[in-house]
Amino acid sequence: MASYATRVKGDIERWAKAGLIDAATAEKLSFDVSQRHRGVSFGVVLATMAAALFAAAILLIVAANWEMIPRLVRVGLLFALMVFGYVGGAWLKLKGRDTLAESVWVLAATAFGASIALIGQMYHLSGDERQAVLVWGAGTALAAGALCSRYLTAGAALLAIVWLVMELGEGGDEVVRSSLGYLAGAAVLYLLSFWTRSRHARHLLLLSLSLVAALNFLDQENLIAPLILGAFGIALFGFDLLRPEAAQKFSGLGSTAAVHGLFAFLVAGGMVQLLHVDTDGFVLASIVIFAGIIAALLLSGRESRLLRWLAYAAFIVQLGMLYVVMLGSMLGTAGFFILGGIVLSALAWLIGRLERRFGTAEGAKR
Repeated sequence: MASYATRVKGDIERWAKAGLIDAATAEKLSFDVSQRHRGVSFGVVLATMAAALFAAAILLIVAANWEMIPRLVRVGLLFALMVFGYVGGAWLKLKGRDTLAESVWVLAATAFGASIALIGQMYHLSGDERQAVLVWGAGTALAAGALCSRYLTAGAALLAIVWLVMELGEGGDEVVRSSLGYLAGAAVLYLLSFWTRSRHARHLLLLSLSLVAALNFLDQENLIAPLILGAFGIALFGFDLLRPEAAQKFSGLGSTAAVHGLFAFLVAGGMVQLLHVDTDGFVLASIVIFAGIIAALLLSGRESRLLRWLAYAAFIVQLGMLYVVMLGSMLGTAGFFILGGIVLSALAWLIGRLERRFGTAEGAKR
């Protein structure tokens, strides 16, 4: 799929050939698009990778307890790294080196987390890893807001998800309360992502809703979590379908709100299938999922290639699940393979027709 800049340049060239704009205007517009949508340079990629490696090294050094260095010196080194990272990143930001500044801020946030772990090690402070991750995430979120940092916002979202897995992984009576606490924190981070312009954080937080539902489902094994998640997915998909401009504005997801809606619906459907795997409810849930996939393709497939490929993948996964669950009730393995071959051939034909149709529609729009 062509990038946004490539598509706009193609439109500009078409407008110029049609006489809608003159050659000078077309050249200026193409130059402006190139400047605003330049690809990430190899140097920036290396700098980001270097920051990640340094961050991992800091955590490993702290984990090793480095007893040969006095306590105050260890704490001082980490705090110095924090100050250097945040101040140095701000200086780089002022110089226009945005991505490099973000990488340095990530390094400083890692030093903050390492400082929490080190102080807990040295002074045997009470508490557990979940509380440390929670404090680390809260501090990273505050830094993200103060510095308007996209990377730190995404980092705070990742730490929140880590806390969620640690908190809900043990099960127990506090699962619902912890889930509600996470959802409240995720809502705050989602709002923060608009201030920091971190679309990656928004994607992570929306995907984490399926994780919340799955963890609650594994603990409770009832229909409450999948029904709530499925309703959310359908509502998000419908909102994007009926009011696309409003959906893009309020969700901040660009053209992928429908994809997130379909994904949530599929995860919810999968949980219902697991709950009724040995009953007739499995077949009913499978029929609903297949209907949802086909409806998503017909209603929004033309607008999003990502949604189409998610739907295709889900269709194939559903066929595999039907094979695993229902093979015993068929006449034999050979019969299923024949039926599967027919279905997959029909699917391949359908995908080819859909892709040609969508491709023709996209070409006509240009």
